[in-house]
Amino acid sequence: MTRIRLCNLVAAAALLALAHPAVAQQPPLANPAEAFGARESITNISLSPDGRTVVYLAPGAGRSNGVFAVDLATGTTRPVTRTSGDPLRFIWCDFSGNDRLVCQLYGVLPAGSVLAGSLQLVSIDTDGENPVTLGQRRSAYAAYQRQFDGEVIDWLPEADGSVLMSRVYVPEVGRVNTRLQDTSEGLGVDRIDTRTARTRPIEAPRAEIGEYMTDQRGNVRISGSVRVRGATGMLGDTISYRYRVAGESEWRDLDAYNSVTSGGFQPLAIDAELNAVYGLQRHQGRDALHRISLDGSMRRELVFAHDSVDVGGVLRLGRAGRVIGVTFAEDTGRSEYFDEEYAALARALSQALPGLPLIRFESASDDESVLLIWAGGDTDPGRYYTYTKATRALNEIALARPQLEHAALANVRPVRYQAADGTSIPAYLTMPPGRTDARGLPAIVMPHGGPSVRDVWGFEWLPQYFAHRGYAVLQPNYRGSAGYGQAWFVVNGFQGWRTAIGDINAGGRWLVAEGIANPDQLAILGWSYGGYAALQSGVLDPGLFKAIVAVAPVTDLGELRDRARLYTSGANEREMIGEGPHIRAGSPAQNAGSIVAPVLMFHGARDINVDIGQSRLMRERLRAAGKEVELIEFETLEHSLDDSAVRAQVLARSDVFLSEALDLPAPPAAIIASASGRGGEPGAAPTPTEPQGPAFPGAVVPEGAVGTEQSETDEDE
Repeated sequence: MTRIRLCNLVAAAALLALAHPAVAQQPPLANPAEAFGARESITNISLSPDGRTVVYLAPGAGRSNGVFAVDLATGTTRPVTRTSGDPLRFIWCDFSGNDRLVCQLYGVLPAGSVLAGSLQLVSIDTDGENPVTLGQRRSAYAAYQRQFDGEVIDWLPEADGSVLMSRVYVPEVGRVNTRLQDTSEGLGVDRIDTRTARTRPIEAPRAEIGEYMTDQRGNVRISGSVRVRGATGMLGDTISYRYRVAGESEWRDLDAYNSVTSGGFQPLAIDAELNAVYGLQRHQGRDALHRISLDGSMRRELVFAHDSVDVGGVLRLGRAGRVIGVTFAEDTGRSEYFDEEYAALARALSQALPGLPLIRFESASDDESVLLIWAGGDTDPGRYYTYTKATRALNEIALARPQLEHAALANVRPVRYQAADGTSIPAYLTMPPGRTDARGLPAIVMPHGGPSVRDVWGFEWLPQYFAHRGYAVLQPNYRGSAGYGQAWFVVNGFQGWRTAIGDINAGGRWLVAEGIANPDQLAILGWSYGGYAALQSGVLDPGLFKAIVAVAPVTDLGELRDRARLYTSGANEREMIGEGPHIRAGSPAQNAGSIVAPVLMFHGARDINVDIGQSRLMRERLRAAGKEVELIEFETLEHSLDDSAVRAQVLARSDVFLSEALDLPAPPAAIIASASGRGGEPGAAPTPTEPQGPAFPGAVVPEGAVGTEQSETDEDE
């Protein structure tokens, strides 16, 4: 093993005091709802090609956020730009040159009769000057609305300020007798100077292409196409991939991937040195990492497989996207490094950072002499460090959640319990801080969203808040969750709802049988599919849970299938939901009379993952059945409720609701104030500094729409 000496030094120019000096030191939490509900102080962070500058996003009031740049040598922080979040907000920024940024904005915009996600790419100097948009120029003659500008597929490290971008083109109509009309349609690839927006076509736009991949050396090597389902205009479920041999222009068949069944080969990254593509494909019923040669031989080899869980993806480093390892999650997240230098460095970091077992290489200078590292755990939301290889200096530069720096956080313990059929269900148990052996506690079962995702070990603000407030929290990875292979996934959590909900309810009974939970103080809380599960648990096993909290829940599978028709991806969603008796039996709104526990729901009116009509229907059905129900709506918010004050209100109102339903002492006055949406009581945790700098002028709201996709970047909670 290579020995690496690490210096546990805190940089003199720490970002902690630069971006948000008011939150660097915290008193004991006067209002836990505001502290835990606050958005992360850093939501995206990148290192410049020369390793001298860091850029990151920071939240402001409401949905707003801003871009900040920090000179690591001097500690000088400067605001670059900001958005109001209404409707667009930044979701990431990275460097196209040492003084030039490319950033992506996301928002939900009107698209004809529906709402749809929109992604826009922009570029700006690190001093906030010279803003330009990188999408196709906007035209009053566009045949339909362009939802997505495209994406950067190659950062071209050797070409300062230029990138390769897969670009979405919408044809013009209505220009008569003119050569100015642009008839290009589909996805193409352009080389773009991000300083001037000058472009050079690399691949002509083609309507059937949905994806391009490069070897990160400027060469387009893979394309993916999706066929439309007949005359419906709906996207098909299979992506057909083709590739090029190096130096050739001819496309050859590679493989196909089914987005509904997850069958076939899904390309992840091209390794130019090996002249091969890494991708996921099933091996013995689980996703494994394979590699296919791109030299024309199509030689295929198994690179890494796990005997009990799926491979999650590959680890890539820097703007060149060099593949250095693979990720998977057992009871805790794991990384297997192919690069021995980084394997040794990860081991050394784990020793140098006790209590921070999760290590992630976030970014790197182009020569990899300076690294940007995130480290965290279950009782630490995460810290950012720079590491300089020449001096072996490890410098802490920022906290992910400074509001919680002095809060009592809870350990998260992997556990297993038996379902009704004897199947062992993996889960995570979070007990109140310092009370790991407590008995007879109020408890919450908290199923994850998706359903085709899984919970992983580490810090999460929702379960940590309720553990902080004295609850035991169980997070089950029920059958229907992803990550454990196809046999565990079964069909999915909707078609297989009876198994999934049965596993979740078994978790509640286990808490009681183990003596952890008081059976009269057992509740369930979930977001998205987790909200669906919370409501459907009351249908399958009335009376088990004494209170139900559902955030942005699906409540009627038939309505969900019908609404999918409005989007080009709708046929795939309808196929996933399926048809048959499970549609009615598996819909809480169709069985509201079976629910006996009081219900509290929250929903954003601009949610395009789960339409707010789902919660409104559930409220109507519960009221008609004479049940206790409350729905709190947020007019301007989406699926993730990405607003610190609103998240604090969700936590606080849920706290008050559960206290009343479970006959617990009332929460402190500051939490009660936040529950009403007032918040900001004296002594409450300070909110982040409002982002400064000029508002980005390139964030525009297009008009008109045809052929929208139901896109949402916010992951299920």
